[in-house]
Amino acid sequence: MKYKFNYQTTAFDIWQLSMYGVYGSMVGVSNIIFTVAMLLLTARFWGDVNSFMKILLIIGICIFTVIQPALVYMRGKRQVATLPHEMEIGFDDNGIHINTEEQSSYLKWDAVEGVLKKPTMIVILSRDKHGFILTNRALGKQKEAFYNYVFSKIQR
Repeated sequence: MKYKFNYQTTAFDIWQLSMYGVYGSMVGVSNIIFTVAMLLLTARFWGDVNSFMKILLIIGICIFTVIQPALVYMRGKRQVATLPHEMEIGFDDNGIHINTEEQSSYLKWDAVEGVLKKPTMIVILSRDKHGFILTNRALGKQKEAFYNYVFSKIQR
């Protein structure tokens, strides 16, 4: 095999991927604009409003800075609970080989839809709406070479 990795997807990995998705889109821009607006409103009117309005202003600030990320993390924890704990994934010219304690599977390169390179991970997406998150922890110094290899295989 050209590349072989032992890895485990964590709730934090899923959280990071979700945050990249949200804040790399127009939804994220809207979240940032809303949060800045709430900060400005809070700074401007804090001394003039009653306690109930202060609570609402604080909740408004916390929606996209605390509440949304916490909910996404909890969703990630539920997803990770359904995944195998230890996985070995290998990549060669024939495709992707996935081995767990209970089963083995194989995915040909033509079933891979795309590869995303993020600052802390590489995500390989298959046509059946599944994917593999390979973090920098698993990839180590091979990240660039691995990304180029996978990208070359799916461009055929």
